[in-house]
Amino acid sequence: MYLLFITKMKFMKMNLSFHIMIPLLAAMLFPGLVNAQPLKGNPSLDEKVKKFLSDNSRQWYDMNVPASDGQLLYDIIIKNNYKSALEIGTSTGHSGIWIAWALSKTGGRLITIDIDEGRHREALENFKQAGLSDYIDARLADAHQEVKELKGPFDFVFSDADKGWYKNYFIDVDPKLVSGGCFTAHNISAHGRGYGGTGEFLEYIKSKKNYETTVNSDGGGVSISYKKSMK
Repeated sequence: MYLLFITKMKFMKMNLSFHIMIPLLAAMLFPGLVNAQPLKGNPSLDEKVKKFLSDNSRQWYDMNVPASDGQLLYDIIIKNNYKSALEIGTSTGHSGIWIAWALSKTGGRLITIDIDEGRHREALENFKQAGLSDYIDARLADAHQEVKELKGPFDFVFSDADKGWYKNYFIDVDPKLVSGGCFTAHNISAHGRGYGGTGEFLEYIKSKKNYETTVNSDGGGVSISYKKSMK
């Protein structure tokens, strides 16, 4: 009886050690997987956003992205479980709605910046109508200065403001973008012959050895740069 008790105790210790060691090994080998949280489902919000996007599908003429690019941004955030996003250039909010919709599932939040008061005001109304205001910090500001002052950190950035400043925006955001994060930019040509400075930006970010950059040529053209390491 005593030997049976000792055997059971040893087995319990081994079993306990097993259950402790597996999570520890998983944490060391797959840190992102252990820290990842399941996506949050909100069917009523999903239906509200879908309806808003459908009802307003033809109104996004004021420097907004096409729906295919909005879907691309949404998919990147969902796939990588990003939570802290920055958008440079709100316009009237089309891309911000796609980004914030994804963040509503990951438990994240978007900071979006625009300098034009009229567009900013219209975007606020669109965010409200789409049911996404709680996930968005929309700022009326000069992004040239505001981006410099933001503390971060961010894991996702979408640049769609003045094209001649793209490189400067990236330089200001780079230290605040976490390893594994993604910097995206709109109106980028895969051949590098962009207008207003986008070609210079693409050449610069492709030269960064700690970034892996591709260009999605569908829609308005989106560069997608994943940060592999901090340096």
